[in-house]
Parts: sequence; C-alpha cells; structure tokens
Amino acid sequence: MEKDLDDLDEALARFYWYREVFKTMGIITTFSLPRQHSMKHYKQLIQLFGAPNGLCSSITESKHVKAVKKPYRRTNKYHALGQMLLINQCLDKLAASQVDFESRGMLRGTCLSTVLDRLGEGLSSGKF
Repeated sequence: MEKDLDDLDEALARFYWYREVFKTMGIITTFSLPRQHSMKHYKQLIQLFGAPNGLCSSITESKHVKAVKKPYRRTNKYHALGQMLLINQCLDKLAASQVDFESRGMLRGTCLSTVLDRLGEGLSSGKF
C-alpha cells in the first residue's frame, strides 16, 4: 500500500510539472482548481483515515449547483454575490420552516385536500 501512495505522489508531481506548459505558453496564467489542490492532501488523508470509499466529486458538484448556479440564475447579474447570499439565506429559512411546520402537523396534504376532507366529514355527519 505504501508503494501505491508513493506512486500517487509521483503521478501528482508529474502532473504539476507538465501543467506548467500551459503557463509558459500563455494559455493560462493561474490555476485555481479546488479538486487539483485537494489532491495534494490525498496521501496524508489516506494514511490517517484509510482509503476514500467511492471517492466522487458528484456530491460536491450537486451542492455547487444548488448553492451557486441556481441562485445565480435568480439574480439580475449585477453584484450577484450579495443577491445569491440572500437567496440562499431565504431558502435555508424556508427549509427550516418546512421541517418545523411538518413536525407540528401543519403541512399534511394540500388546501384542497383539507377542504375535501372537511366536506366529507360534514356530509357524513349530516351538517351539509
């Protein structure tokens, strides 16, 4: 296993070495990719906590879509960050309210189903 981790470090070092060609050719001046940065920590994290079971970035991507892409689409694109933060804050409060209301039994069914239930109760008791 230690050899595999050493191979991982060597492959990562080669990657960092060869990506410099993009800088020297002027294709890209900086690299700011969180996934690439996190790879630096893989060996140490594997040694500390064991193999990452089913390592996948799709969870991160799905959270990015929910927290960044969808709120951005709701903004007017001018100073979007502040608008996105407010949108996310409102969505968090709505989600918390939904949990609270459900725990109190306030969100059972729809308005229509409640009316139909009441009408059914009234018809069976002879009130209507």
